[in-house]
Amino acid sequence: MKKMISIIGDSAIEEGGAKFKAAFSMGKALVDNGYRVASGGLGGVMDAAFRGAKSSEFYREGDTVAILPMFDRRLASNSADIVIATGLDLYRNVIVANSDAVIAIGGGAGTLAELSNAWPLKRLIIAFRGVDGWSAKAADTRLDHRIRYPEIEEDRIYGVDTAEEAIAILEKYINLYTDCYGGIKRND
Repeated sequence: MKKMISIIGDSAIEEGGAKFKAAFSMGKALVDNGYRVASGGLGGVMDAAFRGAKSSEFYREGDTVAILPMFDRRLASNSADIVIATGLDLYRNVIVANSDAVIAIGGGAGTLAELSNAWPLKRLIIAFRGVDGWSAKAADTRLDHRIRYPEIEEDRIYGVDTAEEAIAILEKYINLYTDCYGGIKRND
């Protein structure tokens, strides 16, 4: 089964700008390397990633999965293959964050919420440094003091500058980040 990687970030970006290029190249690189691409399914970084995914010579129907905040499927990116219209509004962010890994490119409060959900869900998180927004702020940091994976000494949000660096991080770590969130527990 293909692993699903969520790409998160700004919902409005300049076509051809740095975020567009990063998202497009990341979507293409993921499909080139056998992954499926998920996102919030709307415009901006989400659409650019899907467009990149579809540009891969290895693209197959079903490689792009849109997890929408609304019920109206017609609002999804035209490049989405599978559309899940949750109707959960911003609460759908936890579903987006529950992929095998999460890659952030820029982003505002919604991206921060997805990063904040991915961390306790014990997901592998990668963040682009070279763009403005939460990905650059979160890159190479830990979101809190909790030890998520004692066997992974450098567990953090892995900062990258290129899609190739992100693929290298995925290949190195994706099979180590396999725990699932076990629910809130009391720490006495």
